[in-house]
Amino acid sequence: MLSSLAQAQLQYPQTRKIDHADEYHGTKVADPYRWLEDDRSAETGEWVKAQNGVTFGYLEQIPYRRQLQNRLEEVYNYPKFSAPARKGEWFYFYKNDGLQNQSVLYRQKGLNGVPEVVIDPNKLSADGTTRLTVFRLSKNGRYAVVGFSKAGSDWQEYQVMDMQTKQYLPDKIEWVKVSGAAWQGDGFYYSRYPKPEGSALAARNENHQVFYHKLNSPQSADRLVYENKANPQRFNIASTSEDERFVFLNVSDRGRGLDGNALFAMDTKAGQKEFVPVVADITNFSYGVVENEGDRLILLTNENAPNQKVVSFDLKTKKFATLIAEKPEPITEGGVGSAGGKLFVEYLKDVTSRVAVFDLNGKPEAEIKLPGLGEAGGFGGEKEDTFVFYTFSSFTVPPTIYRYDIATKKSSVFRAPEVSFNPADYETKQVFYTSKDGTKVPLFLTYRKGLQLDGTNPTLLYGYGGFNISLTPSFNSLLVPFLEQGGVYAQANLRGGSEYGEKWHEQGMKLKKQNVFDDFIAAAEYLIKEKYTSSQKLAIRGGSNGGLLVGAVMNQRPELFRVAIPQVGVMDMLRFHKFTIGWNWIADYGSSDNPEEFKALYAYSPIHNLKEGQNYPATLVTTADHDDRVVPAHSFKYAATLQEKYKGPNPVLIRIDTNSGHGASNTKKSLELMADIYAFTLWNMGVKSLKEVASK
Repeated sequence: MLSSLAQAQLQYPQTRKIDHADEYHGTKVADPYRWLEDDRSAETGEWVKAQNGVTFGYLEQIPYRRQLQNRLEEVYNYPKFSAPARKGEWFYFYKNDGLQNQSVLYRQKGLNGVPEVVIDPNKLSADGTTRLTVFRLSKNGRYAVVGFSKAGSDWQEYQVMDMQTKQYLPDKIEWVKVSGAAWQGDGFYYSRYPKPEGSALAARNENHQVFYHKLNSPQSADRLVYENKANPQRFNIASTSEDERFVFLNVSDRGRGLDGNALFAMDTKAGQKEFVPVVADITNFSYGVVENEGDRLILLTNENAPNQKVVSFDLKTKKFATLIAEKPEPITEGGVGSAGGKLFVEYLKDVTSRVAVFDLNGKPEAEIKLPGLGEAGGFGGEKEDTFVFYTFSSFTVPPTIYRYDIATKKSSVFRAPEVSFNPADYETKQVFYTSKDGTKVPLFLTYRKGLQLDGTNPTLLYGYGGFNISLTPSFNSLLVPFLEQGGVYAQANLRGGSEYGEKWHEQGMKLKKQNVFDDFIAAAEYLIKEKYTSSQKLAIRGGSNGGLLVGAVMNQRPELFRVAIPQVGVMDMLRFHKFTIGWNWIADYGSSDNPEEFKALYAYSPIHNLKEGQNYPATLVTTADHDDRVVPAHSFKYAATLQEKYKGPNPVLIRIDTNSGHGASNTKKSLELMADIYAFTLWNMGVKSLKEVASK
């Protein structure tokens, strides 16, 4: 069926080359596909159309593509709930009936009340790609800031809902990005950029401003609270304390390569009009406000504590004190919540959650007994709450919501999902393998029980390795169709993440980024050595920074992999900081403007290290037209270069979604994308037909 297509698919659209080069510190670097950076040009639009024609023509002839999509729909089609959040007598929660494009926001009076719809985003666009991104209630619960994004873009528009009538006020706020909504009195603080010049989806975002918006007024009347034109590549984000006494300002400068933040406070009840520094200078240390008790702030910080600690800061005496000291196990990013006068602290022990409860002076009170090894999250609320909700999941345990009673220190199941497969048929184990420099790296393996270690199992190796982000063992029903075909899902906890604190992160940053690639390669070698799979049955996949990972690794060891899936990847490491908020990544990657960092970036940049004569894996590049985080130009230029350089038999295709962004903009698009990834992967591993699977 695809035998004739195997030749036809190699007839890729002709991509025009131009004579363009940039000079970096004495090195000339050609950029023949620079024109593809113009997302608004007709020529780029025609190129996208032609590439999609080839890609979907190939995918449509895989005989079990539709079968995979049907099975994905079956396993995803179960009710999904978020943990409830209380405001007064109301409990708010999200629910997706199963295959709804967007989750619906509900509320009910009391835990036994009748749910009523608050916002159904599915009714806001014909294709279900308008997302509800922000819902922030005022202190008395009377009003809510409601944020929406369209077609997967990171740009948001804010409106205000009257919660008594569930009608919108006339207020409308545009060009919001990287922002919360922090209520104080009859208005709220938010952050925005000036309206971009040129492409709203590609133009560089600079001069992040904080405004205060008063209810029932136009955006033009909003009060500018803070900006710093001298440092346009800073993030400036406001928040308020639960009692609304304080406004906090968090300022970061990752564009200058700094990984921490400064923190300021303004006591509006005391009549302060200016921000007072808590931490005045931006360094590589981070500080986040957890709670306040009068003049005392409780902060989470990694200052001289790579695994993070909890400290207090007295606004009158300006003195810090340690409340919860650093431990060998790192506190997760944002892993300290407060409710009912307690602190809930989530630690990672070998990438699985542990949760402890402390009083507001840091005295330990309880360990929350979790149902197993997995990922827990939640544990937030208000000071008068007597219980909190949290969610627990693992690779084989669907997200289950628990209620924790603060007084009795007991957990009970509040809501458990029902999924259309049997988790008991599968198992997960964690192993540790050795990377190139001797570092031990964790790897989670999930597969059907009874797996034979004979080197023939289709295996999907997933990684990220950056930005202090941990890949924890969380549930994803979309893995099931792959596992049902005898597949092994391998998730590697590479350096660059926060699995073992800031030191683990630092070992995968800037000039040490090659460690991340070495870790991923070593994971592949481990899977082959232990006979989970072979190089002919091994696929690698990653998104965003993980797309960069896949692109770099398939350049360095193309013979190791049969299939490569780089998704929405950062592929041009010399120009990433030229688009939208790409400058924000300099703290992790470094910058081509720096001579030493340029050398490191140029050595692994996926686009610049594609070579003729290499037998690259079958490659499916994925991106989307509304990705304004990692602009699709990265993937466009990468695919054009790969198609130019590679003359072998394997397909190298690019799939460009429409009305979608850095992540799939709705459920339908997410399922279609996964079906195509699985179909492409299995077909190129030689799987001619799928095993029959009985629906549970």
